[in-house]
Amino acid sequence: MQAAPQASDTALIVIDVQTDFCPGGALAVAEGDAVIPAINAMMPGFGIVVLTQDWHPANHSSFAGNHPGAAPFSQIDMPYGPQVLWPSHCVQGTEGAGFHPALDTARADMILRKGFRPGIDSYSAFFENDRSTATGLEGYLRERGAQRLVLTGLATDFCVAYSALDAVRLGFAVTVRLDACRAIDLNGSLAAALGQMRAAGVTLEG
Repeated sequence: MQAAPQASDTALIVIDVQTDFCPGGALAVAEGDAVIPAINAMMPGFGIVVLTQDWHPANHSSFAGNHPGAAPFSQIDMPYGPQVLWPSHCVQGTEGAGFHPALDTARADMILRKGFRPGIDSYSAFFENDRSTATGLEGYLRERGAQRLVLTGLATDFCVAYSALDAVRLGFAVTVRLDACRAIDLNGSLAAALGQMRAAGVTLEG
């Protein structure tokens, strides 16, 4: 069902709907591709549409394969805090890093790539995981006059939640459309993320 038209100061942020995060991908989120029809239907209702894209170099420090003996989904301490070690995914220029072919990328006003610095991961669309290195998305949204954000995509408990929490901290009014998101749910991460978002004032719908 197509979303009702939104005010021109409301932006749709589509988080990381990429091949590697969908079934068959290197870091597949269960039913990750199921979000695409809802997201495509929502896009025409927004004056601003932003797509984010995980974009890692092959030597990225968050990849378990770059830490001899480390198992995927284990955790290490980095200078910026705890870091989950992921299977190699969304490597720059690979098919897995591309947007899922069913996603309507033509509607995007901006595509923001994140996670391209080898030494630091980037869950949020607004900041690297050191919580201080900005991606530039805030400035773009301010220049476009956005005050309210609707977030969708993958995964609910990592990149979507981190983006939502940062957006609230930056002063945006934030809604997460849970029907257009799917989660990894690693060791209770989904329940924790939903609790953090509610506590921060994020509106959860769907």
